[in-house]
Amino acid sequence: MRAKLIESFELAPEVRHFVFEAEGPDDSRFDFVPGQFVSFSARLAGKPITRAYSIASAPARGNRFELCLNRVSQGLFSNFLFEMKPGGEVEMQSPLGMFVMRQPPRESLFIATGTGVAPFRSMLQSHLAESGPAITLLFGVRHQSHLMYGAEFEQLALRFPHFRYWPTLSRPGADWGGRTGRVQRHIDEAVGGRRDIDVYLCGLKAMVDDVRQRLKGAGFDRKQVLYEQYD
Repeated sequence: MRAKLIESFELAPEVRHFVFEAEGPDDSRFDFVPGQFVSFSARLAGKPITRAYSIASAPARGNRFELCLNRVSQGLFSNFLFEMKPGGEVEMQSPLGMFVMRQPPRESLFIATGTGVAPFRSMLQSHLAESGPAITLLFGVRHQSHLMYGAEFEQLALRFPHFRYWPTLSRPGADWGGRTGRVQRHIDEAVGGRRDIDVYLCGLKAMVDDVRQRLKGAGFDRKQVLYEQYD
C-alpha cells in the first residue's frame, strides 16, 4: 500500500498538517478505528526506516486521512515528509494500534501534549455527538503558537456543551489569560474528584509516566487509563 500526499500546510512553527490518500491494490475504502496509527517506510541515507504516525482525522468515505507531524532536527523521516511535494508517495502499512476509545464510550478525559493531540482530534471528530458522554480535552504546549487545531476545538466546545477544551501553556506570553503550567497541574480540576471516568494520555513518555503515577495514587484503576507515548 502507498500513501500519496494531497497537500500539507503549517500548523505551528516546525509542525505541519498533512493530507494523504491511501492507494492499494483495489479501490476499497481505507478504514481504521479513531486513535490508530499508520506506519510509513522509506530508504533514507542508505538504510530502510519505518516510522509510525497517529491519524489525526476521522474515517471518511474515501481513502484520505490526515496527520499532524513535527519536524525533528536530525530526524530523517520527518525531514523527508516535510520536503515532500503534493503528488509524492511513500510506502505505508495498514492502520494498527489499540489506543482507541473503550466501548461503549463513557465520560472521558483526554490529556495531550504537543502532536500527541492528533489521535484525540480523530476521536473527537468521530465520537463527539449531541447524545454522547462528556469529554474534556486537556492540551498542553509551551507556547500559544503551538496550540494546534485550537480554533477547531473551540468551535466544538461551543457546539457541544458537554465538551470542554482546556489548553494550558508552560511558557505563556503576557497576553495569555488561560491556564498555565504543565497538564499535571490541572488533572485534579479536570477529574473533579470522580473516579468513574476513563482517562486517555498521549504525548512524551515523561508526561505519560508522571500522569499515570498520579492517577494511580488518586485511586484510578489501571484499566481506566489508556495511553500512547513517544520519545
